[in-house]
Amino acid sequence: MKIHDWFDGPYPARVRIALAEKGLLSKTKFVSVNLWTGEHKKPEFLAINYSGTLPVLELEDGTLIAECTAITQYLDALVGLPALTGETPLEKGLIQMMTKRAEIEFLDAVSVYFHHATPGLGPEVELYQNAEWGMRMRDKAVRGMRYFNDLLGQRPFVAGERFSMADIAVLGGMIFASLVKLPVPEECQALLAWHSKMQARPSVQQWRAMVERGAAQR
Repeated sequence: MKIHDWFDGPYPARVRIALAEKGLLSKTKFVSVNLWTGEHKKPEFLAINYSGTLPVLELEDGTLIAECTAITQYLDALVGLPALTGETPLEKGLIQMMTKRAEIEFLDAVSVYFHHATPGLGPEVELYQNAEWGMRMRDKAVRGMRYFNDLLGQRPFVAGERFSMADIAVLGGMIFASLVKLPVPEECQALLAWHSKMQARPSVQQWRAMVERGAAQR
């Protein structure tokens, strides 16, 4: 398998962590697409992924699968346990719901803030910016932090009793928030405690090591 991504991107982090959870890192080749130079918006990459987003999974037969959730679902069906997308119909439904909420209420909101209310990826990539909209999305992301804090005050993981794709999506939000220096409110102690616990997971440690190696090679 090939993964087209960028070594420290928040969205690529979701798939890299999922690969680590499934024990598939050693069977995956990573193809760098430089976000900072806008490679993901060039015709060569748009031929791979129409939406110009990362990551993209490329299979041996040339099949291309984009979107983090879709890639994770493929990996889950490919390997089996540990199941990141759920085993029972109820688990699958709850995990899908919470993953979508993590994207809409937190991760994607941080992304819009980054692209519209900060310099983002620079003028060659950020051809249109709406700072007011970006700041609204920053506020939405903070509300999302509070929402997940309340949830994690009642259960150990985002979608229930087990680590899942939904936890990885919230981790993506936390990674992006850290990159743009958007702090987690001090009162969100449950979210912060969960995040600290997640840092001890082998998959997250493997992802962090890959980021460090990638940074050292730049």
